[in-house]
Order: sequence, then structure tokens, then C-alpha cells
Amino acid sequence: MKKITPFLWFDNQAEEAMNFYVSVFRNSKVLGVTPGPNGVAQSVNFELEGQEFIGLNAGPQFQFNEAISFLVDCKSQAEVDELWEKLTSDGGEESRCGWLKDKYGLSWQVIPTALGQLLSDPDPEKAGRALNAMLQMNKIDVAALQRAYDGS
Repeated sequence: MKKITPFLWFDNQAEEAMNFYVSVFRNSKVLGVTPGPNGVAQSVNFELEGQEFIGLNAGPQFQFNEAISFLVDCKSQAEVDELWEKLTSDGGEESRCGWLKDKYGLSWQVIPTALGQLLSDPDPEKAGRALNAMLQMNKIDVAALQRAYDGS
């Protein structure tokens, strides 16, 4: 286990969520399931893109909210599109500026690497145009960002 591991509190769907996340991210795997009462897992351990997670079935007392999110660095528009579609499927919700909630209520930021490059340009006009374009988007569109950045 790494020194810091995200620990996710679920009502009773930790194993279902783990299997969903492992199906969404290519370099992922189930590391273990600890059985609990009534055939429902007590806890789960899994890895997504090299990051270990623990999920616990602990009841409905706490729900996820936007105060915590996971940022996914995407190298291409195709990767943004694929992850966005999978994470918003089956009850997920789109939000603004690359943010979304999956069907379990967990918040994700699906962000192309190009966004950071455009927003950090030393030319404030170019970076500002890219920022203004991004603020109008739900899912980030790299080509539209680039057009705004270029002033076209």
C-alpha cells in the first residue's frame, strides 16, 4: 500500500463501484475483496492507473460531494471523450469545466493536458481566450480551446 490511499465510503455498493471503475480505466485491477455479512463485500481494494483505492460499505450516513474530486490527466481528445462517456453513463451527471459526477456521486475532473498548456501561456490574451472558452464548456473540447487561444 502507498503512504496515502484514497478511502471511499459507500452505502453498500463498494464492490459494484470498484468493478465499474476497473472497467472504465484501462490500466486497472482488483486487488482484493473482504467479505462481509449477507454476501455483500465489507471492503474492496483496487488500483486505477497505478493509484490504489479502498472502498468500504459503511452505510448511508455520508455521501460524496464536490469538495473532493479525482483529476484525470488525458493525453488526447479521444481519451477525454472515452472517459467522459463512460463516467457519465448510467446515471452520471455532466458539470462545467471538465467536471462530472459518476453514477455513485463521485466527482471527477476529466482534463486534457493541452488545457494546462494553453492556460499557462505567458501571453495573457491567448491564455484568457482559452480560459473564457473553457468556462463555457462541460466536457473540454481541445480543438475549440485551440481556436479560442488562436483568436479564430
